[in-house]
Amino acid sequence: MRTEDVLAAIATGLWRWDNAAGLVTLDAEAARLFGLPAEPTVLSEAAMRARLHPVDWNETYGIIRLAVAEGTLAEAHVRVVGEDGQIIRTIRSRSKPLATEREYGEDYELVGTVQEIVHPHAGALTGRSPVAGDWRRSREAFLLDAGRALAEARSTAEVLRVAASLSMPGFSPDGLAVFGVEGERLTIIGHHGHEDGAEGPFTDMSVSTDYPAAEVVRTGRAIYLATPREYQDRYPATWPLVRRFERRSWAFVPLVVAGRTMGAWMAAFKHPVTFTPDERSVLTTVARMLAQALARAEVTETERELSLGLQRSMMPTLGPDIPNMSVAARYVPTGGGLQVGGDWYDIIPLPGGNKVALVIGDVQGHDVRAAGLMGQLRIALRAYAAEGHRPDAVLSRASRFLHGMYEFSTAQGPTHPDQSDEGENSDYTVPRFATCLYMEVDPDSGTLDIARAGHPDPVIRSADGIALIRQTAGGLPLGIEADSDYPTTRVVLEPGDTLMLCTDGLIETGGHDMLSGWTRLRPVLENTTDTSLEKLADALVEAVHGPGSHYTTGPLADRREDDIALLLLSRHSSPARRPPRRTVLTIAQAEPEQVADARRQLRDLLHDWTDEEQVDSAVLMLSEMATNVLVHTDGDAVLIAEAAGDRGNRRLRVEVADASDELPHRRRPGELASSGRGLLLMEMLADAWGVDPRGEGKSIWFEIYEENPTPLSPK
Repeated sequence: MRTEDVLAAIATGLWRWDNAAGLVTLDAEAARLFGLPAEPTVLSEAAMRARLHPVDWNETYGIIRLAVAEGTLAEAHVRVVGEDGQIIRTIRSRSKPLATEREYGEDYELVGTVQEIVHPHAGALTGRSPVAGDWRRSREAFLLDAGRALAEARSTAEVLRVAASLSMPGFSPDGLAVFGVEGERLTIIGHHGHEDGAEGPFTDMSVSTDYPAAEVVRTGRAIYLATPREYQDRYPATWPLVRRFERRSWAFVPLVVAGRTMGAWMAAFKHPVTFTPDERSVLTTVARMLAQALARAEVTETERELSLGLQRSMMPTLGPDIPNMSVAARYVPTGGGLQVGGDWYDIIPLPGGNKVALVIGDVQGHDVRAAGLMGQLRIALRAYAAEGHRPDAVLSRASRFLHGMYEFSTAQGPTHPDQSDEGENSDYTVPRFATCLYMEVDPDSGTLDIARAGHPDPVIRSADGIALIRQTAGGLPLGIEADSDYPTTRVVLEPGDTLMLCTDGLIETGGHDMLSGWTRLRPVLENTTDTSLEKLADALVEAVHGPGSHYTTGPLADRREDDIALLLLSRHSSPARRPPRRTVLTIAQAEPEQVADARRQLRDLLHDWTDEEQVDSAVLMLSEMATNVLVHTDGDAVLIAEAAGDRGNRRLRVEVADASDELPHRRRPGELASSGRGLLLMEMLADAWGVDPRGEGKSIWFEIYEENPTPLSPK
């Protein structure tokens, strides 16, 4: 059989264009495709140009010139017109430029083939069909846009939304469905272009069913059904279910990732599609990108579900109500992809009464190991608290526990499966520390016994809306030393007061240090007048991560983000009276530097006092009283400062008690004397003062009245 007969049998014609001579030679099949009698024909260039759409001729000529210059194939889709100017058909031409040795004209010839495109080409339904060059560029642009959109999708729902919005060049489908595989069952992940509930018969279908998507999953090969008759002949069992959708053509393409068929993609068309090689290539490429996007989304959603499940299992519920108190808590993961890190809070019922323990802490790092250490440390703290230990003992044992975990992992060597080289530094054997604040709460008296391991100090908002950092004694973070001491500080939460415990993420997020972060949070605490702790917790988180947080960036260049754990505790107030503002501090003989802490706490207590000179006087007298105790006695000094009354008419009472029975007496110091002025200062600066002997020791006190000189309780 001759080559011409073979080409004619597959409706392919041959043609030769001698550009220099201006002649075009067609075989019988090519002549038929160009609307001429089916016999070999030689036409002039002008006669051939008259057979083609003028727009197509101009752009096809440009494609041919480019192919001649680059030495590549010239491929074009052109429309053939008849004598009356009507479009007869659309054909595809592929040709190869051949150099000639003529000395005149442009020395090349084109030899190629032509084939008919049966399906109305891109845009033909609207009366406009682009030429091959435009169509090819449109296809490439479409694939680039589709790949970018699918790569940016982060969930299965987003992937399906992008797939539904894809507008393929010339043959956009009207209905889409994505099938997945679960065991031996075919499921529908999502669909578009069908009514809700229309997927019912195709949900939970066996992969052995006589259905195109099931066959694609079984074989991994695409199925193209160009006509309803072809669908009915190949799949008569499921055709009655499909006929009601009134589609004309279908493409079922496998979704393959890493050699595994994870499902099938169906594209259905209301207009006939012949599925040419170009169209199949586009569908296959889109299916490959769709499969990769679905695989990425599945991994992302699995990680998110795992993180959320880990967070829900590690973050406790608030548990039963605390008598006479309210509690609110927040956990906000912000420091990375995981939805859980090293920050945590906990509320632990204590044995022997209605006391509870509040715990807040932060394990170094934001990764799986930090989350694991956090879970183990939280369990250990609960165990130590359940044994009835005091706060200092609980933290000491927890520090020993965390330090021992590092020593054990170092002795055992690398524990990570990817870490096998001896001596290689593994993150699983690098020690990590944790900050923690453990607080034992007595709901009846409002007493808080606080032990702190490198954690930020608590903040107390008094009933009159003033928020102050409550300085407490502390020790090293947990895990740094095997044996660490954690002194306990006792604080009294008055009726109407609110206590805030938080990790450093709430303070330092957004480029803040501890000072600027507190400056940002303090107005939120003081200006949130709503009595609901839940709304106050939301306001504090909003100040850090809400829209307004972008305008309150800190001074640090390192804009690090960190997780946030927040605990709020409020003691119910009595409507009968306004509770006083109070601070209590023990000044130890061995720590005279705490006198400076006492002065700072007194200034914080009086930061809104009307007369600054009275504040200076109070601080001076306090310093004198506390120093006298440390110098002239062998015991510690206990400071109690209380501001009572309404603003503008308040009374400040400062009392310093010690265990010595020796009473102070007035002296007349000389000009060069370094002591002996304490009682003289109180006599000059205080509105009232006195010395109260006790069974063991004494108490020296003074009072200052804000604007109103009338004492509330004359002595």
